[in-house]
Amino acid sequence: MTELEPIHPTKAFKIYLDERRAEVTANTLQAHKYRIGHFLRWCEEEDITDLNTLTGRQLHEYKIWRRKEGELNIVTVKTQMDTLRVFIKFCESIDAVPANLHEKVLSPKLNRGDNQSNDILTEDVAHELLDYLYRFEYASFGHVLIRLLWTTGMRVGAAHALDVEDYQSDDRYLEIRHRESTPLKNKEQGERLVALDPETCEILDDWLYHQRPNSRDDEGREPLLATTHGRAHKNTMRMTVYRWTRPCVYTGYCPHGRDLDECEALNDNRKSASLCPSSVAPHAIRRGSITYHLTQNVPTEVVSNRMNVSSKVLDIHYDKRSEETKMEQRRRYLEDHPSTRFRRH
Repeated sequence: MTELEPIHPTKAFKIYLDERRAEVTANTLQAHKYRIGHFLRWCEEEDITDLNTLTGRQLHEYKIWRRKEGELNIVTVKTQMDTLRVFIKFCESIDAVPANLHEKVLSPKLNRGDNQSNDILTEDVAHELLDYLYRFEYASFGHVLIRLLWTTGMRVGAAHALDVEDYQSDDRYLEIRHRESTPLKNKEQGERLVALDPETCEILDDWLYHQRPNSRDDEGREPLLATTHGRAHKNTMRMTVYRWTRPCVYTGYCPHGRDLDECEALNDNRKSASLCPSSVAPHAIRRGSITYHLTQNVPTEVVSNRMNVSSKVLDIHYDKRSEETKMEQRRRYLEDHPSTRFRRH
């Protein structure tokens, strides 16, 4: 049995960050700092100064503490516990915690059918994935698709309907149009102009000039998201999203402790990617994008118009901010607008 070497939680985390710094982007590193930072706070509160003593029961107590403290939904709890599992597994490799302790980090399981309304690509996961695609799959079909879905919050049907001519590079916007052969969900009411940021335009330009297959659809139109066979089918887009949102693809780790050589979600069947418990459908990216925009204090009316969703539907089905997050946003707003403060009389 390997003898453990005493180590403080913060020191172990510093070693972990130094190790990962050469492997991941700055955004990914920042996401891990945020998630594990809560665990370090808990260790301080519980007076845990040596990871050698950490137990499975304590890891469970931390999960309960974190869920209640942040009023977190199940998706966020899962994300944070999955990252903690990766950290604990690293700690095993440096003899900081008992062997196989990572197996006792219990992460909530999401049942796609039962929990579809809460299926969401969170901000930190989206940024981690997009960083990976930018570095290793730049301006590929998958990169362009996921970048568009995240930055615009559009439905997969709207992405499917886009033609090359709908993209205005110089003025940095997309024109989403309803056409008979590529209808929008809300038909003419779904038509709109969607502004794009410079980096998204750069990626789209490189896709068009260097990567996009020179193909047309059955009507002779030039689809923006094209394959060698013409306009990408919506099912192709869905499978692409499932494939790229498997954590092992963009992190190199399986948060579920699976053997990657035997995982059913990694076999050659093009539909197998959806079997990964962590992979998500395009609508989860839309839900995550809307929540992210709201968290960034983008006015509800702006988000509603940009994403083509009523304020009422947005509030009920898409806004996945925790009550704690909403409170902190209101606090910042009041602090930034002194005229709204109550005055003494």
